[in-house]
Amino acid sequence: MSSCRRLGGGLVQTGGSLKLSCAASGFRFRDYAIGWFRQTPGKEREGVSCISRVDARTYSADSVEGRFTISTEAAKNTVYLQMNSLKPEDTAVYYCAASDHCFIGDYRDDRVGDYFRVHHWGKGTLVTVSS
Repeated sequence: MSSCRRLGGGLVQTGGSLKLSCAASGFRFRDYAIGWFRQTPGKEREGVSCISRVDARTYSADSVEGRFTISTEAAKNTVYLQMNSLKPEDTAVYYCAASDHCFIGDYRDDRVGDYFRVHHWGKGTLVTVSS
């Protein structure tokens, strides 16, 4: 069974930084577009950062542009999300995910179609930013 093991998360003050990591087993990250999603209660899961499998181009949601950086380490089959200048509105459960193509925005399996559908989800990690 394939899975993603995530590390990181926790409580940080406004303006602080955190780095999330997600190590995959059972599949290779380089075969997929790898993204980070986040979710708060009552809202759709939101794609916030992604790196393409084709050309390693990165994509970010406007809300995190310039603050969050996604990177991968192929040898460790691991993806990272460096989060800087954190804001209370960044508080959420964060998930790593593998799909055929990058997706940024509100995500629902029944709406995105096969092109963007996530094949592997990591277990979520809670990030809490205190004001």
